[in-house]
Amino acid sequence: MFKNKALIRLALLGSMVAWLILLFSDVTVLFSSMQGLQPDVPEWMPRLMLMAFVICLFYYYKLRVERDDSLNFTDLLWKVFATGLITTVISLVLRLLVFLLGRTALATNVIFSDFIYQINLALLVNFLLAALISWKRLILYQKSKWLLRTWLAFDAILFFILIYDTIGISVSDTLRILINLILGIMLITLSANMRWVAYLNFRQKWTSLLLLLLMFFYLAYFFYSVESGAETITKESTGFLDFRNHLFIILLALFISLYGIFSFLVILFNLPTSSVFEQKLEEVVNFQRISQSIQTEQDEESVYNILLESSVSSVFADAAWLEITAVNNDQKIYTYKISEQEAKNIREHLEKNNIRGVLDTGSEKTKNLSKHLALLKGSRFRSILAFPIIVKEETIGTLALLKELPDGFNKEMTRIVSTFANQAGISIENFRLMEEAFQNARYKEELKIAKTVQQSLLPAKLEQDPDFEVAAFSASADEVGGDYYDTLRIDNSKVALIIADVSGKGTTAAFHMSQMKGIFHSLAQEHLDPKEFMHRANNALTFCLERNSFISASFFVIDTEQKKIRYSRAGHCPVLFLQAGEKKSFYLKDKGAALGMVRNHNYRNHIETNEIPYQAGDIMVLYTDGITEAKNEKGEEFGNDRLAQALNEVASLSAKEIEDHLTKKLYDFTGTKNINDDYTSMTVRFKI
Repeated sequence: MFKNKALIRLALLGSMVAWLILLFSDVTVLFSSMQGLQPDVPEWMPRLMLMAFVICLFYYYKLRVERDDSLNFTDLLWKVFATGLITTVISLVLRLLVFLLGRTALATNVIFSDFIYQINLALLVNFLLAALISWKRLILYQKSKWLLRTWLAFDAILFFILIYDTIGISVSDTLRILINLILGIMLITLSANMRWVAYLNFRQKWTSLLLLLLMFFYLAYFFYSVESGAETITKESTGFLDFRNHLFIILLALFISLYGIFSFLVILFNLPTSSVFEQKLEEVVNFQRISQSIQTEQDEESVYNILLESSVSSVFADAAWLEITAVNNDQKIYTYKISEQEAKNIREHLEKNNIRGVLDTGSEKTKNLSKHLALLKGSRFRSILAFPIIVKEETIGTLALLKELPDGFNKEMTRIVSTFANQAGISIENFRLMEEAFQNARYKEELKIAKTVQQSLLPAKLEQDPDFEVAAFSASADEVGGDYYDTLRIDNSKVALIIADVSGKGTTAAFHMSQMKGIFHSLAQEHLDPKEFMHRANNALTFCLERNSFISASFFVIDTEQKKIRYSRAGHCPVLFLQAGEKKSFYLKDKGAALGMVRNHNYRNHIETNEIPYQAGDIMVLYTDGITEAKNEKGEEFGNDRLAQALNEVASLSAKEIEDHLTKKLYDFTGTKNINDDYTSMTVRFKI
């Protein structure tokens, strides 16, 4: 993209420099001729600079128009119209300037007249070249080998005539007649290529007629302006660049006019049939809806064969292949007029040259593959068009169409094949949905069993004590979840509590949750310090968890004899603690890495034991991040502040009533029972 822009700017700069030299040299030659002096610049210099100006301007429009695949037919005509409009306005401003000068010395000065003439000549050439490149895009639409060769020959003859005008090559009368005859045949042949007209709808045809009429006006006006300017200068001297002796400009204007007239007449006579093409396109678009049950009694392979044949015949492709990933992940390839080895060679060539957006159906579409396929030795194909086969928003394969001609596919062909590919995806989906229905029924039964097992892992009854009461709540986002809480009496004066959140959701999280339960019940009875408990739990889980899994947890030991709580936090949510005596709540934000994050003995350095005393009436709320991160319809999170506020509202109630109040506040905030993450909380209230 950057290289193309740089070339465009370079071509434009070259044309400007060439024109300035052309203007200076032509004025110098004209002035010397009028004074009877030998000019300081060669007399052939203006013609050489005109040739340079034409070549630079030609490549400027070639790079801008030919490589812009987003332009449609009317866009090309609009470009010609816009170029003509701008150049005409500039010319009219100059004409107004001359009119305002009247019969002053400047207005009647030959040098000034030559200056105006050279500007108008440059504007005329600019308009003709813009139209030439646009005409080329229209003529070569759905091109054939013969048409492409004809245009290349026409380009070559135009270039030869440009050189002839520049250096004055002498040719015999016989050769001149032969060239004129060949040119006449080429002009008529190229001007008769109007395939693009059939793809215009009624409105586009009327727009095209108007744009072509305005183009004829611009062309007539420019020839009048340049002709009158040349006539004015001729009265004083002949030592200037007279376009009337320049065959290239005359031939270019003739071709632009001829193709414009042919286009105007063909569009005009095709107006009554404008609805035909629109109807055909509508039929293709509706093909998907009309034939949704296409061959449903057949197997998938039948659909693949129908897709290949329909796509190839619709876009006149020379060959095609289809790559499909079956339900069991087996890769299969189906071919049409191409061997499987040839298809693999093309794919390997594209991958080797890192050509994106073709077979990988990425967003960065490759616009022109001719130069890439041309480098593949032994392959007869020069164009490729690829489409994904999508089933339930998943790409299961790729359809690739091939042509022997370069740039052999257009937008209409793309649309047709895209419809067929979509239809194939629907048919394949019908086959697979039946099998999925049976599998889903079996999975639902398995999930019911998994949910029953998971519920059995959570305690049916929590430990109670004369010194405190405990209540808990848990809800899973999926059939099974990964949140875990539990209590365990260690001795007469100590009770262990744990709350944990396994990364991820579903059956995998539930499996790790069962592992956490086993670790808790085995280690908590050993009267371990909370830090040592976390260290041993981390060592045990290192051999159980996948590399990308971890468990956040908080482990507490309530000592009713010493009226204190010893705990460690392993990457879990901070504990919400309310001190009844001071009537304030705060979060215990202590350090600690989640279990499974550090899988060596250094984990001991990432965990610590903390201690906090409690008094009668104090409340401790343990929870998972699903609660504080729950969002309402505005995208706002429930957050720590709302949780603390909800606790302060019911600080005098029992643990069960507090838990019920927090749950109600949470669901009122979110406005829905459908949750995106597991909700788990456990409230400990120390009795008064």
